[in-house]
Amino acid sequence: MQTILIVGNGMVGYKFCEKFVARAESKKYKLIVFGEEPRAAYDRVHLSVYFENRDAQALELAPLDWYSDNDIDLIVSERVTDIHRTKKTITTASEKEYNYDYLVLATGSAPFVPPIQGVEKQGVFVYRTIEDLEDMMAYADKIKKVKPGARAAILGGGLLGLEAGKAVMDMGLEPHVVEFAPKLMPRQLDARSSNVMQLTLESMGLHIHASKATNKILGNGAITGMDFGEDDTLEVDMLVISAGIRPRDELGKTCNLEMGVRGGIVVNDKMQTSDPDIYAIGEVALYNQMIYGLVAPGYEMAEVAVNQILKKDDVVMRPEIDMSTKLKLIGVDVASFGIPYMPADKGLSIIYENKTKGIYKRINVSHDGKTLLGGIMVGDAEDYSILHQMYLNNMPLPENAEELIVGSRGEGASAFGSAMDLPDAAVICSCEAVTKGAICCSVLEDGNESVKGIAKATKAGTGCGGCKPMISDLVTESLKSIGKTVKVRICEHFEYSRQELYDIVKTRGIQNYNELIDTVGSGHGCEICKPAVAAIFASIYNETANLQDTIQDTNDRFLANIQRNGTYSVVPRVAGGEISPKQLMAMGRIAKKYDLYTKITGGQRIDMFGAQLHELPLIWEELIAEGFETGQAYGKSLRTVKSCVGSTWCRYGMDESVSFAIEIEHRYKGIRSPHKFKGGVSGCIRECAEARGKDFGFIAVEGGWNVYVGGNGGAKPKHAELLAEKVDKETAIKYVDRFIMFYIKTAQPLQRTAAWLDKLEGGITYLQNVVIHDSLGIATELDAEMQAYVDTYKCEWKEAVETPEIRERYTHFVNSDETDNNIEFVDLRDQKMPKEWA
Repeated sequence: MQTILIVGNGMVGYKFCEKFVARAESKKYKLIVFGEEPRAAYDRVHLSVYFENRDAQALELAPLDWYSDNDIDLIVSERVTDIHRTKKTITTASEKEYNYDYLVLATGSAPFVPPIQGVEKQGVFVYRTIEDLEDMMAYADKIKKVKPGARAAILGGGLLGLEAGKAVMDMGLEPHVVEFAPKLMPRQLDARSSNVMQLTLESMGLHIHASKATNKILGNGAITGMDFGEDDTLEVDMLVISAGIRPRDELGKTCNLEMGVRGGIVVNDKMQTSDPDIYAIGEVALYNQMIYGLVAPGYEMAEVAVNQILKKDDVVMRPEIDMSTKLKLIGVDVASFGIPYMPADKGLSIIYENKTKGIYKRINVSHDGKTLLGGIMVGDAEDYSILHQMYLNNMPLPENAEELIVGSRGEGASAFGSAMDLPDAAVICSCEAVTKGAICCSVLEDGNESVKGIAKATKAGTGCGGCKPMISDLVTESLKSIGKTVKVRICEHFEYSRQELYDIVKTRGIQNYNELIDTVGSGHGCEICKPAVAAIFASIYNETANLQDTIQDTNDRFLANIQRNGTYSVVPRVAGGEISPKQLMAMGRIAKKYDLYTKITGGQRIDMFGAQLHELPLIWEELIAEGFETGQAYGKSLRTVKSCVGSTWCRYGMDESVSFAIEIEHRYKGIRSPHKFKGGVSGCIRECAEARGKDFGFIAVEGGWNVYVGGNGGAKPKHAELLAEKVDKETAIKYVDRFIMFYIKTAQPLQRTAAWLDKLEGGITYLQNVVIHDSLGIATELDAEMQAYVDTYKCEWKEAVETPEIRERYTHFVNSDETDNNIEFVDLRDQKMPKEWA
């Protein structure tokens, strides 16, 4: 048995192992992997996700068991220090020696730290590993305690720098991005697209400082600022350096492998170094005088190295590597492909720019207008996959090439043909090198009829995920080609979509879940269809979650959000964020009485945590007596309508936003929908209520209100789109009434308005026609249904408190009145929190 040592357990090192053990010949080899970090390989591409859940396991590419199950020895927290080529051995930092037959260097890269005076100060970090993030978070918590409103700077406005900017925002610090070049993302974007990107990011709260050369870092021991020279300084309390990468090539230098002038270990098209038994892959490899910092070329290198070691000599790297990429930065789509910049002597450019929506699209075409040469997309990259394929496969352009970025006849329709028009050899998933032909065969011959099934069978879509929309299209078109009906059914118990079930319940007058499943379903139902159907009944009949409690999820069943220790949170409605001193004192008294942890939410409400199940009706009773009602923080319904103080107090206010927000929140409270939805009302274009980050929003302008729809924050933030501008308040309300009702009728289960609007054929233009111009002739019906909601509202808490059979549900045990004595808390800043699990 021959031994292969893999130095580096990053994404590319792991991919080598995964591809190697998938081959039958791998049984003749022993794999030993060395990683410097204390954990197995994880997804660095989505490193910023760690801020949302602090769960390192969620980023793992494979659990530790995977290595042992595949007879791979994984040695973590161990650095390889020397390679002895003559003896074919390596030495580690702990002075252990290992023999090899083949050696694979996948050491990746390290952050480039510019030689700036003061870079060693406390509070200066790099952004590369989970440990880096943990150190940053600990420091951020420390400085926020002593300095509310603390600032953090990010040195570098490239891809990683902007990701670090998102991380800094998530830590609750004021983010400042400092870039040496005159524009953001200088390697991917042209000046105009970079400007659109900058405007979008600034509207989200990032401060951009371009054309800045940092001379030194200020501070005595810890950073206090950055000096750019000529009395130009920036006060900051933390600095994250993201100024590029340098290959980790020190092992190649010490054992005299051929090196690049500026770093990197030189490799041929077989991924062999100057020593034929030593391979280099990923960011440490210098191929064609280039270091490739994207994951897809690294995965291709891993595939080549596997084949070469297994004597498949015909598998080599392509002469040219496609550096096209699509990603989402702080919720903004960014993509570039082919030649992003086009000199006039090489070709011509077609540009679409809409700064009001933060969208820029550019395609570069040959002088004869027949060939696509490249492009850039910011704000809307929905068509990236097909444009990329047209570029890769030299597909002919339509007669009016501008339709590729503005839609046919300016109406938003697609100018593209079917994904099936692509050649079978077209690489759909560049991360895993999966072709269109392989995907279609997987559907037609192997019976994999879903994106999930394709991913399991071929690995397509398991890398960056940018190809998933095209995979979905290929699955759908392949099934259609053999006469199979492609339906989006709600689950295995109903052969209908949510929209179809909505129509069935409404037209047949079905009143409960059992009647529905007996009539048009099968089996006993599941955790997918029951809550979805519960939402349909609530949407049609405006019934509360108390009526059919057994089909609700836990939060809806008990009208409160369950927390990690089995207690619940209580969130009363505070319409528009306005609350009187009397109400504040009442909430304080109730929270103190029941020993609840209290926190102000991002939606301008007060959340009270730690209530046990039996206490909920008692707490609600006292809140109701003080004039409060349910805030439905637990439901797929309206959460909040956030407001600024508007013209009531603010000298910039154009209109009275608080009263408007209160009116709107009381209008839409209690309405059940496919997913939660939120609103915002800003009294001027300064947008303090973040109305464009909500499912619907109103912004006061000269001449009335601008109405926005289809936005959201969260893990995938998206700016809302302009539905109507400069309309009076009554018209604005009417349009949003219709928008909400149309969404309720047509969206899929658990589909936010942003995702729904993205999938709506014709997009915002179609929605405007339905809502404003009544193109479907249903405006009167939508208006009447909304008014019926408003007229039949019930407070679910009040109903639960005043109805004995409902109130009886709030016990920990069905056969006893005892409470749960296993719940434990610990002290936290004069309050309490759940005790950590063992």
